[in-house]
Amino acid sequence: CQNSLSEGEIAALKEQVEEKKKLIATLRNKPWRMKRRLVMLKEAQEFVEKFEGALGKGKGRKLYAYKVMMTKKFIKFKRDFENFKTACIPWERKIKEVESHFGSSVASYFIFLRWMYGLNLVLFGFMFGLVVLPEVLMGLPYGSIARKTVPRAEQDSAMDFSVLFDFGGYCKYSFLFYGYYNNERTIGLLQFRLPLSYLLVGVGIFGYSLMVVIRTMARNANEGGDGGDEGEFTFSWKMFTSWDYLIGNPETADNKYASITTSFKESIVDEQENQKDENIHLRRFLRVLANVMILCCLGGSGYLIYFVVKRSQEFAEMDNDDLSWFEKNEVEFVMSLLGLVCPPLFETIAELEDYHPRIALKWQLGRIFALFLGNLYTFLFALFDEVTAKLEREKSIKNATEWALNQYYANYSSFYNTTNVPPPDVHPSDVVRGPCWETGVGIEFVKLIVSDVQVSYLTILIGDFARAVIVRFLNYCWCWDLEAGFPSYGEFDISGNVLGLVFNQGMIWMGAFYAPGLVGLNVLRLLTSMYYQCWAVMACNVPHERVFKASRSNNFYMGLLLLVLFLSLLPVVYTIMTLPPSFDCGPFSGQEKMYDVVMETIDQDLPAFIGNIFTYATNPGLIMPAVLLMV
Repeated sequence: CQNSLSEGEIAALKEQVEEKKKLIATLRNKPWRMKRRLVMLKEAQEFVEKFEGALGKGKGRKLYAYKVMMTKKFIKFKRDFENFKTACIPWERKIKEVESHFGSSVASYFIFLRWMYGLNLVLFGFMFGLVVLPEVLMGLPYGSIARKTVPRAEQDSAMDFSVLFDFGGYCKYSFLFYGYYNNERTIGLLQFRLPLSYLLVGVGIFGYSLMVVIRTMARNANEGGDGGDEGEFTFSWKMFTSWDYLIGNPETADNKYASITTSFKESIVDEQENQKDENIHLRRFLRVLANVMILCCLGGSGYLIYFVVKRSQEFAEMDNDDLSWFEKNEVEFVMSLLGLVCPPLFETIAELEDYHPRIALKWQLGRIFALFLGNLYTFLFALFDEVTAKLEREKSIKNATEWALNQYYANYSSFYNTTNVPPPDVHPSDVVRGPCWETGVGIEFVKLIVSDVQVSYLTILIGDFARAVIVRFLNYCWCWDLEAGFPSYGEFDISGNVLGLVFNQGMIWMGAFYAPGLVGLNVLRLLTSMYYQCWAVMACNVPHERVFKASRSNNFYMGLLLLVLFLSLLPVVYTIMTLPPSFDCGPFSGQEKMYDVVMETIDQDLPAFIGNIFTYATNPGLIMPAVLLMV
């Protein structure tokens, strides 16, 4: 065909092909009807397909056809690669299924859960690769020193299930906890500085988490920004942006339709309701009363936690065989029970306030946040009281040990008339040791996490699954409609689950410094939670009566996480900078303060000018302006 065309005709044909390509690229911007666009697009694509590869002469024609073919294959490869990347996103299909049935608000929780799993996987890589693995591979083996040996008095029961379940016995003297790690400056052939690595990883976890959270918030803000204020053009926003196009389930679509209709009705009468002033004094009185009752609940829960922690200190002095299961796990049980009972109680009390549902939801979230935060910090204050008592015991044990050693050296020297005194021949399991308060704190955090997992999973199994079974199979032979009335199927509690996940992560951040294995346990917990909760929400729950879009939920979750990250950093920094480490366990034993490891490294391993720079950088005259600049 090309051999019969003149050079002018070939040039004209090339020009037409380029015009058709340009038309295909700019067709979206043409002010034409959709039918005309489709017709023009089809004609242009057929023209380009027919004549594009037939242009050129001899080798040029073949080269041009080859370039066109490779361009198309590359475009197809990029499209397939994008599909492959989407398919590789963990649990994407499962989350999309939840999204199609329950809307993007419920799916936003599972997206947040997946993000948390990825964050903890990286934190686990840091902790395992830079702390646990070097100690296991290059450190001293189990049984070689006292801190890595179960005391002889505990060996008979060290493998009992009840002891291991409370993370005593062999668990207590394993790499899961702080006390297992040795205080040698360098270990192994690589001369790995384990104490320095332990401190830097413990602080670096917070730095990495802060960077990731802020970066995610910035990306969400850029992607989710809309061009108007929610307070302006209310009805226009509701009319054109209310529908959730990710819904693919008829029942959820019906609920969303009813929700939009209801929101229109609410917006119409909102102004009228705001202008009502009947019984305004009674309403104010009821709101004040509700807040007083909730403050009493918060104060009571804090006192209860402080009380049971104090009781647990008394139980710690008693023999384990004399204690019941409840007395051994009283702290974890009470904290989990308060987290389970108080939120529904707050919701019941909030009925007195008669707030708009959106305002009531914000109040409910704030109160649950205050409950979890207050309980957590009350637990920490009571725990640090116990730490103070253990430090006093450690001081007396250390003094007694040093006195006994001095007596041994003095007696040996005088008896054998020599200054070359060998160390006392004592088996590691018989060495007198202190209480190791860091391991005790780590055990409390691990038990708290395990107890929270047990209560959460049992709540889903009993509160959702058993309820759904009763409603499903007894509805045919009951006096009233169980599905439409009481108890009905449960709805997925988004706010409770999100806040539970946020505070669980806060406990991981705080506890990881005292229990390096805690991050690995949390990875397993999040992994099982994804499958378990996805199954529960699909099998046991029904869509919310009012389905909300999750346009700004992700940044709201990240804001809570950022606040909890800051509050979790405070106890760890207080520990590093203020409290003396245990004298006979952990990587910082023998130091006055934990951060002395950094100063020791600067003095012994780095040039002198770096030490001067560090001294100037830690001057309060520079720190205060830096803090103000960051704020």
